[in-house]
Amino acid sequence: MTNDFIYYYPPLISGILIRRYKRFLADIQLETGEIITAHCANTGPMIGVSKAGSHVYVSKSDNPKRKLSYTWEMINIEGTWVGINTALPNKVIKLALKQQCLLELTGQYTQVRCEVPYGSNKKSRIDFLLTKEGEKAPIYIEVKNTTLSQGKIALFPDTVTSRGQKHLKELISLLPNATPIMLYFINRKDCYAFAPGDNFDATYGQILRKAVNQGVKILPYRFEVTPKGIRYLGLAKFLTNSL
Repeated sequence: MTNDFIYYYPPLISGILIRRYKRFLADIQLETGEIITAHCANTGPMIGVSKAGSHVYVSKSDNPKRKLSYTWEMINIEGTWVGINTALPNKVIKLALKQQCLLELTGQYTQVRCEVPYGSNKKSRIDFLLTKEGEKAPIYIEVKNTTLSQGKIALFPDTVTSRGQKHLKELISLLPNATPIMLYFINRKDCYAFAPGDNFDATYGQILRKAVNQGVKILPYRFEVTPKGIRYLGLAKFLTNSL
């Protein structure tokens, strides 16, 4: 664990969530009283992290080509900031990998590549491919953003995800010639353990347990989100049993 931020936010603007709708949109009242529509990058159901009346922060882009200049970045849920912008986890992990601060991977690679085609038909892309000169087995990392919680336990997925099931199967197919890793980015500091969301996608949970049994590594990493930046907190406990 480090006290330093891995990622620093640009200046953020405070507001109150009015509503989230049509997956991509959120109406937010700023402290000035102005009501704006912000882009919501998280297209999932956002169970428990889209409550109207909650304190939120947004960023503002100066790009004149953007249809919506504001982006919803985070929401405060019972005193804990939860990251909403799903474009950030991969950026944060990339920074963490470059800094060699993920302890379970430290020293195991010298090169980090992003969005690398892989699989039998090369139509899939892995989030990160780590290699080290002299090492024959590369490390493949798929990243999944995680915001759903049950008490102090983070859950993934929060809905049926055929895409997520496919990613697990693709990681299994890399064995034994590579080290496949499923990395869960727990986008809130209040969860100390991680478990598959069986109540939301039982098939995903079954495939995840199969992946573990066959040798896919599971790394559920905890992160603290603040209006200043994102801090790495370390590994959460992985619970394989159904909740």
